[in-house]
Amino acid sequence: MAELRSLGNSGIQVRSLCLGANVFGWTLDEAGSFRILDGFFAVDFNFIDTADIYPKWVPGNKGGESEAIIGKWMKQRRNREKVILATKCGHEWGMGPGKAGLSKKYILEAAEDSLRRLQTDYIDLYQAHQDDPKTPLDETLEAFAQLIKSGRVRAIGASNYSAERLQEALRVSKSHKLPRYETLQPHYNLYERNDFESTLEDVCLGEGLGVIPYFSLASGFLTGKYRSRKDLAGKARGSRVEKYLNERGFRILDTLDRISNERNSTPARVALAWLMTRPSITAPIASATKLDQLTDLIEATKLKLSAAEIDLLNVASAEAAEPVLSRKV
Repeated sequence: MAELRSLGNSGIQVRSLCLGANVFGWTLDEAGSFRILDGFFAVDFNFIDTADIYPKWVPGNKGGESEAIIGKWMKQRRNREKVILATKCGHEWGMGPGKAGLSKKYILEAAEDSLRRLQTDYIDLYQAHQDDPKTPLDETLEAFAQLIKSGRVRAIGASNYSAERLQEALRVSKSHKLPRYETLQPHYNLYERNDFESTLEDVCLGEGLGVIPYFSLASGFLTGKYRSRKDLAGKARGSRVEKYLNERGFRILDTLDRISNERNSTPARVALAWLMTRPSITAPIASATKLDQLTDLIEATKLKLSAAEIDLLNVASAEAAEPVLSRKV
C-alpha cells in the first residue's frame, strides 16, 4: 500500500498518487469514469484532483462536467468521507462572462457552484488555478479565509504560480494572519524540469508546501505510446505531445525503456517512480482511461528506483545533455 504523505501543514494526508479527473467528461464518459474511480479507491487510494473548468475545451461542454461526474459517483457510493477531494477555480477560460480570476466575489460564487456540482458541503483542497495579478493577494486570501471559516474548505493551494508570486502570497498570509497556500500544483515531469527545479522547488521545500505536479506523464508521452508523428494521428492529446518528439525526448524514452525492461516494469511506472523520489513531491497527478492504465499508475507507487537508475534518468532528461541518437519522426 502506498505511504501516506501530508499536504503541507494542512493536516490532510493522502496516498502518494493523485488521480487526475480532467479526462472525466472528455475521453471518458460517466460510466467509464465510475470504473476508474472504483478501481482507484478499491485499492485504498484516496486523492482526486479536478477543476471547475474541466473539460470545457470539449465541443458542447460548458465546464464542470468532471466535478458533476465525481459528485454523482460519491453520492451513489456514499463514500464522501473516504475521498480527499481537490478542485480549482479562477482559470482565465472561466465559466462564463465575469466568471474567472481570483476576486473575492468570484471565488465565493465559484466555490458554491463547485460544491453544488460535487454534491458535497466541503472541499478538502481548494486551489487557485492560476495567478490573477489584477486582484490583490490579500483579497484572494481573504475569500479563501472566509470559505475555511465557514467549513466549506479545509485547505487551500496554488497552481501555476511563479516562485516570486508564491513567496509574495506566503508573506501576505503571514503578515495579514490569513490562511496560506499549503500546496503548489506545477507543470512538472521528467521532461519538463527546469521551471520547477530552478525556482519553485526551493520555495516549496523551504516553506514545507506539498507539491502535486500535473502532466506527470507529459500528456502520455512518458508512457512510451507516442514515438513518432504517426502515433499522434487522431489522438486527443496529440497536439500536446508533438513538442516532445525530439532528441531529448527520445533519449528519455530510451532510458525509460532500458530501466523498465531490466525491472520488468513499464516506462510509465518508472517515470512516476522518478517523480516520487524527489524530496519536494507529495503526490504526482496522473490520469487513466482504462483499467490497465490505472494498474500502471498504482504499481508505480511500489517501484523503488536505485540511486544508479535515478542518476541515469537525471542525465537523460538534463536539458544540457549531449544527443546520443537520431531518429526519424
